[in-house]
Amino acid sequence: MATVTATVGHSGVSTLLKNLRRHRAFGKLLLLAVAAAVIVPVLDSHWASGTWPGALTVDLSAPLGRASEWIIDNRDSHPLFLYFFGYISSAVVLSVRAVYVVLLVAGWAGVTAVAALVAWRTAGVRLALGTAVAFLACGLLGMWVPTMQTLALMVVAVLASVLLGALLGLAAGLSDRTFRALRPVLDTMQVLPAFAYLLPVVLVFGIGVPAAVLATVVYAAPPMARLTALGLRDADAGVMEAVTSLGATARQRLLTARLPLARKELLLGLNQTIMMALSMAVIASVIGAGGLGDRVYQALASVDVGAALAAGIPIVLLAVVLDRVTGAAGERLGSDSGATALRWAYAAGAGLAVALAGHLTGRLDWPASWTLSIAEPVNRVVDWMTNHLYSGVPYIGGTADWAGHFTTWVLDPVRDGLQWLPWWSVLLIVAALAWLIGTWRTALTAVLAMAAIGVLGVWKPSLDTLSQVLAAVAVTLVLGFATGIAAARSERVERLLRPVLDVFQTMPQFVYLIPVVALFGVGRAPAVAAAVVYALPAVVRITTQGLRAVDPAALEAARSLGATGAQQLRQVQLPLARRSLLLAVNQGVVLVLAVVIIGGLVGGGALGYDVVFGLAQGDLATGLVAGAAIVCLGLMLDRVTQPTARTTKKGA
Repeated sequence: MATVTATVGHSGVSTLLKNLRRHRAFGKLLLLAVAAAVIVPVLDSHWASGTWPGALTVDLSAPLGRASEWIIDNRDSHPLFLYFFGYISSAVVLSVRAVYVVLLVAGWAGVTAVAALVAWRTAGVRLALGTAVAFLACGLLGMWVPTMQTLALMVVAVLASVLLGALLGLAAGLSDRTFRALRPVLDTMQVLPAFAYLLPVVLVFGIGVPAAVLATVVYAAPPMARLTALGLRDADAGVMEAVTSLGATARQRLLTARLPLARKELLLGLNQTIMMALSMAVIASVIGAGGLGDRVYQALASVDVGAALAAGIPIVLLAVVLDRVTGAAGERLGSDSGATALRWAYAAGAGLAVALAGHLTGRLDWPASWTLSIAEPVNRVVDWMTNHLYSGVPYIGGTADWAGHFTTWVLDPVRDGLQWLPWWSVLLIVAALAWLIGTWRTALTAVLAMAAIGVLGVWKPSLDTLSQVLAAVAVTLVLGFATGIAAARSERVERLLRPVLDVFQTMPQFVYLIPVVALFGVGRAPAVAAAVVYALPAVVRITTQGLRAVDPAALEAARSLGATGAQQLRQVQLPLARRSLLLAVNQGVVLVLAVVIIGGLVGGGALGYDVVFGLAQGDLATGLVAGAAIVCLGLMLDRVTQPTARTTKKGA
């Protein structure tokens, strides 16, 4: 009897081991454990300390300093600057100036009328009235001329961003190899803090509009590229197979099937590009963009929240108007008839007539007597919030207490834990996570990105930044997924959330930075709060879009089987929207990292402070090294959160 029991037990263990061996994750972890057992003792015998060893670091200050000096010495004489960068700079200046001159010649009445008529033809009377009110509000706030300056710059920047992003997304959507090659490029473009690449852009193009436009394009083009690629790669396989069976060429399949099927993703990409371009308005003002961003920056330099808000509101209004009009135009794409085209002509003629009337009567500029100042009442509200909510709130404590508890209970333990771990153990953890979710190439890329941080000599500040990013991403995903699910299940909730998300995403970070500091104090907690506010809208939008794009037939089948709403969500919508949810995670990580620099301005320290210090002091080495470390963090986090196509297919 004992022998039989032992045999059965031995058979059960053997079966368990066979099942574990068949599981790919177990095999990966087993192989990684064997490699660690061989490599770790060697590493520990040479570099036993927990932090990254100094012998494995490289000092880049000397070569970067020489590069900066070479650019300064040759900027006015070298053919590369005269015949390449010079032509780019001239084209940007001429484009922005042409748009600005057209806006000035049209006058405030003409611009408002044309904008309202375009909105009317694309989406109806309600949007036309809203557009007219938005432009009139810009004038009432005393910001008409700065608004036109920003609008001219943003029109050129958004068009360039959409064109570049669409071309990159088209290439990535049609080719797996191009998709893999472009992925780190897009990560770098979007994760590298604006302050980090402002210095090299200024070194090449100088202070002014060209540098501001190009910095905006670098930041705003990746969302268009990512969402274009997502839409093309997720085209319905049945439709594509049917089109192919009819003998359509590759070009015909693209124009008649892939692009129409990806229309929602393309419109979302356009939306995100507009939002991100306008969110760069203040940062671009640091290098001479002018317009509304410059007004915000000057107001915040004197801690005048009211004046900053007066310039920030038109930025939000511009973003909302451009978002609604372009979205409505995309929905009507391809439905215009000859009669509709004729009505467009009548609308254009009416707008030109209004503009001409304003020009003939000499009323091009907004009347100075038609302005309203909101700075003083806003500043009184901010003072009241600071005096009454910062501390002393009964039972729940003030916002300063919340920030202190979050720092003590979350940020400090995560940071101390990461910095306590031996450097090689951090690399092992990164390798394990990346390999489990992807391939050995994914793991190798993640490990090399993390190792590059140590080689650059910024290991400890990078782990400090990583702790803030992890905390901010966790909060963002919890709030974003919950809100996105609610918006996907209710059109009323989505309509109510849309203007709130627009305000959050387009309001310049510098505007809500002072209220955040007033409520939470200076430190890492307000840095996390600023990152959550900025990253949350994109996560909510992409989650909502992904859940709404789930095949209605699958939901109908689940309902016919008696599935409840919660069961449909868990068993149908979330699994089928997996790619969109993973993209939401990716964008959450990217956008949180993009605000790390803002955290450096409010006491977040670490890499964000180094980037700010490098720009302020003209220190190319400090700023770029810290910026490169942030890019490496973003690349590593992308690889441990985004499964490859191979693992996605196997999971499916």
